[in-house]
Amino acid sequence: MKKSFYLLSLFILSLMFNYQAQSQNTDNPFFKEWETPFQTPPFSEIKAVHFLPAYEEGIRLQNLEFEAIVSNQNKPTFENTITAVEKSGQLLTKVNKVFSSLNGTDSDDEMQKIAEQSTSMLSKHIDDFYLNEKLFKRIKVLYDEKESLNLTTEQSRVLENYYIDFVRGGANLGDDGKEQLRKINDELSQLVLKFGDNVRKENNKFELIVDQEKNLAGLPDASIQAAKEKAEAKGYSGKWLFTIDKPTLIPFLQFAENRALREKMYRAYMNRGNNNDELDNKKIFSRIIVLRVDKANLLGFKTYSDFVLQKKMAKTPENVYSFLNDIWNPTLLRAQSEVAEMQKIIDAEDGKFSLEPWDWWYYAEKVKKEKYALDEEMLRPYFKLENVIDGVFAVATKLWGLQFVERTDIQVYNPEVKVFEVKEADGKHIGILYTDYFPRAGKTNGAWCGDFRGQSNMGGDYITPLVTNVGNFSKPTSDKPALISLDEVRTLFHEFGHALHVLFQNVTYPSAGNVPSDFVELPSQIMEKWAMQPEVLKMYAKHYETGEIIPQELIDKIDNSRFFNQGFETLEYIAASLLDMDWHVITDAVEKDVAQFEKESITKMGLIPQIWPRYLTTNFIHIATWGYESGYYSYLWSAVLDADAFESFMETSLFDKANAESFRNYILAKGGSEDLMELYIKFKGRKPMVEALLKNRGLN
Repeated sequence: MKKSFYLLSLFILSLMFNYQAQSQNTDNPFFKEWETPFQTPPFSEIKAVHFLPAYEEGIRLQNLEFEAIVSNQNKPTFENTITAVEKSGQLLTKVNKVFSSLNGTDSDDEMQKIAEQSTSMLSKHIDDFYLNEKLFKRIKVLYDEKESLNLTTEQSRVLENYYIDFVRGGANLGDDGKEQLRKINDELSQLVLKFGDNVRKENNKFELIVDQEKNLAGLPDASIQAAKEKAEAKGYSGKWLFTIDKPTLIPFLQFAENRALREKMYRAYMNRGNNNDELDNKKIFSRIIVLRVDKANLLGFKTYSDFVLQKKMAKTPENVYSFLNDIWNPTLLRAQSEVAEMQKIIDAEDGKFSLEPWDWWYYAEKVKKEKYALDEEMLRPYFKLENVIDGVFAVATKLWGLQFVERTDIQVYNPEVKVFEVKEADGKHIGILYTDYFPRAGKTNGAWCGDFRGQSNMGGDYITPLVTNVGNFSKPTSDKPALISLDEVRTLFHEFGHALHVLFQNVTYPSAGNVPSDFVELPSQIMEKWAMQPEVLKMYAKHYETGEIIPQELIDKIDNSRFFNQGFETLEYIAASLLDMDWHVITDAVEKDVAQFEKESITKMGLIPQIWPRYLTTNFIHIATWGYESGYYSYLWSAVLDADAFESFMETSLFDKANAESFRNYILAKGGSEDLMELYIKFKGRKPMVEALLKNRGLN
């Protein structure tokens, strides 16, 4: 997932310049030039106490810049209005990118308090911008005259987006409406922050302490050793500690023979934010939905989904529902056949129970062993994290000639972080990549791509990006390196695809780099396709002890099992997408009973009882805080694009240079500077076809 920090996603630009505030205390690193390699953040100097003063000064300075723009007595031009806005807010962008990144990777109570204060400041600042009548008047003059301005394609897109965003930001509202919108946005900003913090705390709160060795039956040695070391670190001598971070949860669900403990772990994960305690998210989310309905109606939209989708490729809720429903039926049939296979094993073992959601991973693993002679733990020894990283770098090198040089002279925000300089084949600097792959207290669950600085090229001043790839993968133990799962391998390749999208971006204006969520997952998901290709596996899948390249027998088993569990994986995803849509097509601004609404939504979609949606409402952080509301469908929409696009490589060769350059030039480099469907057609020669997705997942 490419994580775009929600509070600034409509406005705070991705640009980060050198800046030195003239009259500020130079003890604050944000108020002086960063004399570091590539002007990377000097993390050793940055303390929590520095953030709020830097936010305040950044807002003050950008307001002065806005005042200078609207006070300009000359006729509005693209340069004195749009470009001037694009160049504004350099300090604010700098501090916000650093703080938002650190609050996602190393948060604590102090950081959360800063987030609460800065969130209100930013909400007001954003409203002040979009409700600035003088600024909107200048933009409207340009928009109305755009046909005669002789703008480039990118400039035209940037201008159009500003005009649309101002209208969506309330510029056409009357005074009462503007005041109402401010109140809605301020309350929303605090609620989404609280929602995310509750989920983070729930992730850290749950502990399953096992004190009898018999309850470890079935678990891999690596999982047992990791649990023992966790327990010892927490003072639980002679016991084993399991948490609900994914590297712990999934192996437990796959292999633990104790069914009651599997259920306990599964319910703990799925019920985050739904335990009727101080971290409960039901009322928070219900209130969020009411405010979103109010906001949509105030701005002239029937539903919040209509408001969101106006700027997505899908355009309307009807299109999203139609898309999801078209894939639902073949997916449901596949999932039902998967249930039958697993129930057959349960009955053969005289289990005397029906398959439940917490049984799925366990019995699916048995099906995999029986049907494909493939065991997840057979693969881990070949997926040493460092080798997988080398592999994904090697793919980028073969496709585009990229070089990745580890830099130990660039400061990191946590000792677990590594830094790489990314260069073209000729040695030209492209950007910096930070990798941060292990779970820890204070880190948000999941995986994402972010940045400390975006790319831009205004006035010939080319700014290179500083990109982050963050994950929560299996950690090393005292006797083994980090050996990650097949799913974690795919996730690493996925987030690296997002990183390439940022690194290869070549636009003039920072805001031109913004793309909607239903396109942004194309570059990430297509990289997953390379991960499992036999030719690529042989490049990086090497036994961590012997160095032996993964044998052809195992590669064949991976390939033969490529459609394994696709019914489950696709159906749980579609179910979550439909739940998201159902919440955001609500038309009445009345707080709902979350549990009842969720139950009715799941019943309506016809989801089988053996599968729950991938996320339930109270922990659905994508749609509550990460800006994917009415947009979780985007991963599947993009899956159509990536499956269709990858066929171009399969039809020629895996590392075809012409295809690689075309993909870079039209998909990765252009950002949102041109119409996205037109860019796809320039690459592929036609519009994408859904058949490629169905074929790719074995659903046709």
